[in-house]
Amino acid sequence: MPKAKYDHIYKDLKEKIETEYYAYQEMLPSENTLVGIYSCSRNTVRRALAELTADGYVQPMHGKGVRNIFQPVEQTAFTVGGIESFKESAARNRKKPFTRVLQFAEITADEKIERRTGFKKGTELYYIQRLRSLDGKPLILDHNYFLKELTRGITPEIAVNSIYEYLENVRGLTISTSKRTLTVERVTQVDEKYIDLKDYNCMAVITSQTFNDNGIQFEYTQSRHRPDYFMFQDVATRNHRSGT
Repeated sequence: MPKAKYDHIYKDLKEKIETEYYAYQEMLPSENTLVGIYSCSRNTVRRALAELTADGYVQPMHGKGVRNIFQPVEQTAFTVGGIESFKESAARNRKKPFTRVLQFAEITADEKIERRTGFKKGTELYYIQRLRSLDGKPLILDHNYFLKELTRGITPEIAVNSIYEYLENVRGLTISTSKRTLTVERVTQVDEKYIDLKDYNCMAVITSQTFNDNGIQFEYTQSRHRPDYFMFQDVATRNHRSGT
């Protein structure tokens, strides 16, 4: 199935849900109607709806259709369960993004970096430190390590825009899986230097290891967020098993 087709449908429906073209709790058009709207197969529509379901936007109901369960939130919400770039998160939250590259270096992993990131000692990496702002407020400090073998060609200019766009559209990398840990940590001197922390002495920190479709880790990122401005959201479903 061509990704471009179902991805276009996914993005179009997602935008209509986020902008409340389809209201909260409203039923989406039937599969047959969507097939006609998008001039595609039923399987293509189902693939797009499956992705919306996984992202927590809709809920399929057997024999009834698909209901919109998305509600906008006042705080900026970053998804824990999905994989999206800062640029994509900003667009979803209707915020104006700005990225400043603080450091950009080509390094070789040592034992300390191996323990922290999972990249073996001797591996060639890009190290990028980026300050992320939304609507003019510096709120996130990212520490990124990218496997040079799979991400060759990254530049500071690309890091300002979107590394994921470059990897997917230019390098042809398929971004598949991300393992994440969410913690609350004390602020560092670097945090204090670049982020207006108000009276906070801690940061919300998401640490992630991200893999391609061959199961090879190509990225390690520590993303440090000012705690008062963000809400992290995920979608969970209950597995119905027999038992006590």
